[in-house]
Order: sequence, then structure tokens, then C-alpha cells
Amino acid sequence: MYRKELYVFEGDKPRKAVIRNYSRSDFFELIQIQAQSFPPPFPSELWWNQEQLTNHVTLFPEGAICVEVDGVLAGSMTGLLVSFDPAHPEHKWEDVTDNGYIQNHDPNGDTLYIVDICIRPSHRKLGLGQLMMQAMYELVVQKGLKRLLGGGRMPGYGRYADSWTPQKYLEQVIAGAVKDPVITFLMRCGRTPVQVVADYLEDEESRNYATLMEWINPFHGHE
Repeated sequence: MYRKELYVFEGDKPRKAVIRNYSRSDFFELIQIQAQSFPPPFPSELWWNQEQLTNHVTLFPEGAICVEVDGVLAGSMTGLLVSFDPAHPEHKWEDVTDNGYIQNHDPNGDTLYIVDICIRPSHRKLGLGQLMMQAMYELVVQKGLKRLLGGGRMPGYGRYADSWTPQKYLEQVIAGAVKDPVITFLMRCGRTPVQVVADYLEDEESRNYATLMEWINPFHGHE
């Protein structure tokens, strides 16, 4: 199981942090963090429930991580293993993650797929998302996987949907002309865009579009 102790900084003030695997005793707080992190218009039925979290810690506990700051649970990230074919990248979140229940977790998969990441609003700007992403990269390396992959919402796209295609919006984000709350964050974490996918997730702000974002294991053999 995974546990890393380190410091994060609020301005110049160091604060003790721990990144670890989450367990059943964390479930209540994890659901509360989801509700705070994804307020309406994000669908509340997409917040974690007890059955989903139970599957996470049972089927693939290595992919269920959280972060504490000064003893307060502040965020979580969840993944599962899948076999990904780059020649056929189109998919929906509900299909690849089994609607968050991850019963399709493939122990022999070559890709760590990120199901979800969320940070309590009161603990943002501490770099917690990047730290958890780094923990997931370490898991990719440890297991000898090809990549980390996941779909990034495009919540900023809604403001430009009448003028730009989703691909055009992504190009503007990559060029730095527009900052997207999710895509730009994932790029800062070291992930690179693969392509835009339609009908990825019910999300009004993104017009149901997402961008597949990957991190290739630099230690894995590449053809």
C-alpha cells in the first residue's frame, strides 16, 4: 500500500501532508468532498456512493488514493486498469469506468485510467492535485504500464461553444490563448492531449465533450 509524507505550502507556510490509499473509514468524508467539488450544474448522481467506494478499495486498492493536510482529508483520486487501443480511442466515461463502479477493472491491463480527481475547495492552490497525479505516475512505473490516461472535462468550452468547435477550443488552450480549469491543470501535471471525444460525460459546461489526456511511462519500451 502507498503512503508518502511531505510538506505543501500555503504561501510561505509549510503544512504537513500525507498521500495514502483511502479506506472504508474515509468514505463519508470522500462523499462530502465530492459534493463540495462538483456543485450544480454537475449531476449529483455522479458523486461517489458507498457501493462505488467499496469497489474501489476492494477491486483495485492501489488506485484509490487520497491526500490529508494537517490531518484533514482534502482530496482524492481514483483509477483502474484497462487495456487501451490507441487506434480506437473513442469511449464514454460510463463505459470505461463502469459508471464509477470499476467492476471491469482488468488486472492485466496496460493503462492506468483515471476515474476521478477532486480537491476540497478550501484546500485548493496547495498543489494537491499535482501531488496525487505524481503518485499515480509512480504507480504506472511500479506496475510497468504503458500510460496513464483519462478524459478531462472542458468546463470553459461552454463560453465559446457558439463560436468555436471543441477542437478549436482545445487548440486555443494548448496555445495558451485560453485557460481551461481542467485541461490547463492536467497539462501542468504533465499530461498531454490525445484528442477531443464527444458525449464523454453528461456535463453542461463542457457540452458533454472531453479531451483524452495521457502520460506515457518514460521507462516503458516504445515502438
